Amino acid sequence: MIRIAMIPIFFVVMMMEFPYADLIALFIFAVASATDGIDGYIARKYNQVSDFGKFIDPLADKLLVMSAIMIFVQWGQMPSWAAMIIITREFAVTGLRLVAVEGGVVIAAGTSGKVKTVTSIIAICFMLTPLHGRNLLAGITVDDICVWLMVITTVWSGVEYFVQNRALLDVRK
Repeated sequence: MIRIAMIPIFFVVMMMEFPYADLIALFIFAVASATDGIDGYIARKYNQVSDFGKFIDPLADKLLVMSAIMIFVQWGQMPSWAAMIIITREFAVTGLRLVAVEGGVVIAAGTSGKVKTVTSIIAICFMLTPLHGRNLLAGITVDDICVWLMVITTVWSGVEYFVQNRALLDVRK
């Protein structure tokens, strides 16, 4: 719940223009992201896994990442096509999980999904630093690299979820 409460604060700080707003937003985003790992550790250590936690944890992750992505699109740091790929994957995998639940199957977070999440968080953190618009090589910026890493890991994990769970979507049933 702390992560969800931090999202509007992060969003407001991102939208305000004052000295060091970007670094404050980076701090808020990093702390909010860290709560995911802390929450997971505590839940596993004390065996406090709940249906509410299974619902709210991935929702909080998606809301936090999507809030940053929407601002990056508005600021021109991320093209809208990249944001659309990322958002589409999130809806598609969530839909797949809903279909699975109806069939009595639980789709746990796979390695590729975890890699996608960590990559997105690290990329967003870089995009919040003063390095974000810096040219690295032949006009390629830090933002460009971060966006491509997010898109590639997003597509990879989305394809993996659907390939591994294709039997759930058998249209002949």
